[in-house]
Amino acid sequence: MKKAELVFIPAPGRSHLMSTVEVAKLLVDRDERLSITFLIMSLSYDSKTACYIDSLSAACDRIRFIKLPEDEPEPNKFLFALIGTQKRHVKEEVSKLVIRSHLSPDSPPLAGFVLDLFCTSMIDVANEFGVPSYIFLTTGAAYLGLQFYIQALHDEQRVDATQFKDSSAELVVPCLAYPLPAKVLPSAVLNKEWLPAYLDQARRFRETKGIIVNTFEELESHAISSFSNGNTPPVYPVGPILNLNRDGDHDVESDKRKDIKQWLDDQPLSSVVYLCFGSMGSFGADQVKEIAWGLEQSGHRFLWSLRKPQPKGKMEIPSDYTNPQDVLPEGFLDRTAKIGKIIGWAPQIDILSHPSVGGFVSHCGWNSILESIWFGVPIATWPLQAEQQLNAFQIIVELGFGVEIKMDYRREFFYDDDENIISAGEIERGIRCLMELGKEKVERLKETSEKSRKASMEGGSSYTWLGQLIHEMVDNIP
Repeated sequence: MKKAELVFIPAPGRSHLMSTVEVAKLLVDRDERLSITFLIMSLSYDSKTACYIDSLSAACDRIRFIKLPEDEPEPNKFLFALIGTQKRHVKEEVSKLVIRSHLSPDSPPLAGFVLDLFCTSMIDVANEFGVPSYIFLTTGAAYLGLQFYIQALHDEQRVDATQFKDSSAELVVPCLAYPLPAKVLPSAVLNKEWLPAYLDQARRFRETKGIIVNTFEELESHAISSFSNGNTPPVYPVGPILNLNRDGDHDVESDKRKDIKQWLDDQPLSSVVYLCFGSMGSFGADQVKEIAWGLEQSGHRFLWSLRKPQPKGKMEIPSDYTNPQDVLPEGFLDRTAKIGKIIGWAPQIDILSHPSVGGFVSHCGWNSILESIWFGVPIATWPLQAEQQLNAFQIIVELGFGVEIKMDYRREFFYDDDENIISAGEIERGIRCLMELGKEKVERLKETSEKSRKASMEGGSSYTWLGQLIHEMVDNIP
């Protein structure tokens, strides 16, 4: 029986790693010929990733994890520079794999690299070993299509996309069914410092053997069909890839989880609005007060994951407040004690799956969107960074089952000192619209939720695409 070993190289950070681990599990569960080695890049300030890896090492059959040496560069160039410094460590570990496969008949041969979208420089390493590269995209298919569009616009028509900053233009993009307002373009497109890396990333994508996307055909059918012209590598929509078993949450106090569940158990069906802005999402004191006033004025029950911003100029992940009362309006906790709960860390799967939760005010990270669709919880969009504005546009315009608090809000992690303030009135309006969602949107979301669950079942669209991907990876080995 022909066997194969894949090397997975995720970007540093837990959010990208978790979905990458889930796609690796899908592959080894589907085909016993596959083995996978993860090469893990660490960040010194991200201790939770190390705990997560430790929890997985004993539990994942035919998946093993190798931690690469820490070697962090200057903070202002931390991501691509960090990945660049790791290339030599990757070469060393892959060389060991190749030698082992040559010396031992039981060791499977190296079949390819599966790389995070930020790890395209590792394509060079794969080429040195004479194996193909695949990209695993933790965002949606529309993001991929937009990236190819912007790159072609730049390289073929000499259009500088940063000209769209603060523009009212609308772009006709092949991967989208509706014109895209320039104000919701990803931040990297509008920033002169970041755009070159964004364009180079798209060029490198075109060199790969295929692109694995965490989406499903029924969710992004227009975007996926836009890749059928042969101008890009094959695209494999194999999602939704979700960590529904909460692997790696062992490091969180179980008392916190029980306390949150108990509070939700005591609330009426579909009555609670859940607010969470991702692992990187936080606001200054002025915005926190506006959110609090908006919640109080709405009169709706709420569960709010409130995070403390990282100190200015420091590369740290937002943390929990020791005393949230320090940033909340005076008397807010007393006035809302019967209808609201402030938390720090949030067990999001537990919360979204709970029957008392009726709406989700979200930063529109792609994982959060897929989770909310899976559990049928409508979203009010409040994007912060990266491609989240595009995701918000998809929820509101392309898919039509969310409401808008703001679609073009922008606040970059590590970079933004200034903060645009959304008023309490806007927040109150958004929450009311979310919790009183019209029947048509509710039905559309319910149908999409059912399709998301069927996609990965035997005979489903993602199940079929995954089979094609495995065939490409394994059956074509010489």
